[in-house]
Amino acid sequence: MTDGGRREGPNLSTPVFVAGLVVITTVVAALDLLTGTAVRLFPLLIFLPAIVAGLGTVRQTIFASVWVVLAAAGITTYLGGELDDNLLAGGFTAVFGALSVLGCAYRVRREEEVHRLRSAAAALQRLIVRPLPLRTTDVVIDGLYQPVEEDTMVGGDMYEVAVSQYGTRVLIADVQGKGLSAIGTALAVLGSFREAAYREETLAGVVEAMENSVVRQNTFAATTGEPERLVTALVLDIGRRPEVEAVDCGHIAPYLIHDGAAWEVNLGEPSVPLGVAALAPGPRTGARFAFPPGATLVLCTDGVTEARDPHDGAFYPLEERLRAWAPVPPERLAQALGEDLRAFTEAAARDDIAILTLRRAES
Repeated sequence: MTDGGRREGPNLSTPVFVAGLVVITTVVAALDLLTGTAVRLFPLLIFLPAIVAGLGTVRQTIFASVWVVLAAAGITTYLGGELDDNLLAGGFTAVFGALSVLGCAYRVRREEEVHRLRSAAAALQRLIVRPLPLRTTDVVIDGLYQPVEEDTMVGGDMYEVAVSQYGTRVLIADVQGKGLSAIGTALAVLGSFREAAYREETLAGVVEAMENSVVRQNTFAATTGEPERLVTALVLDIGRRPEVEAVDCGHIAPYLIHDGAAWEVNLGEPSVPLGVAALAPGPRTGARFAFPPGATLVLCTDGVTEARDPHDGAFYPLEERLRAWAPVPPERLAQALGEDLRAFTEAAARDDIAILTLRRAES
């Protein structure tokens, strides 16, 4: 912490700082005393404040600068030598110490700015992307959310859960492309879903509201020279009945794990992504499938299914992995999937990743 209690990031602990000063100064002074006036080593102490400036606090850097000046003065007094040379060396030591203090102060300010930005991004993420796990009267939802641009903490992949009078409605979606404009489209989709999920009686009405929001966003993007974007989305309506209604807008179908088996749910031919409904031959249609008690639904984005093995280019075998993990507790499934995905690709993710696991809430 600084004097005002502000965060500076990782700093040197006081015992390490004091021990380092004492040990380094003692070693340099001892070597200087052994060599006499033949070789002067005490000017090497000038680098101590610079090292502290990169690792410690402003106070520690000031202390190190004063310490080095006094140590250098003591060594030169003991060894003797030309007065002008000693004064010049002492002056350089003091000036370099002052510059080190200024450099440390600048570093601390930058670290505080980064900390504030990260805190704001974390607060934004909590407002936009709900923290997991979530529980409604119908389902318990867990998962993993990992934007490829970690500093933004919000990416083009998104999910949302809305508890309405019609049931629990779940959205998972993926905006085409990356960057701030993709995040803008994601926010537009999230906003329209949150409003429509409570207002619209049918899933078709919810999807229509999301379609209109993407069209408006693309119209605005065209006026500013930004690229128009498509959005793949899967919207589910889960009630107390042992079945789920789904509308698939060009997204990856869900996977169902039940009785030790795992398979991709057959939703039929997917509809067109959000933003291009005007080009479709007909309106989007929904599908229903069984979701019995004890089963687990797995939803994901293409950051999972399109991850590749770096050696042979093979895609990640999601269904095969889910079969092997059928006995894994649902609350640990998404985390296990994320860890296995990193091991499979042997590198950091190259695309946003969103994974949701849903299981029936116990009455």
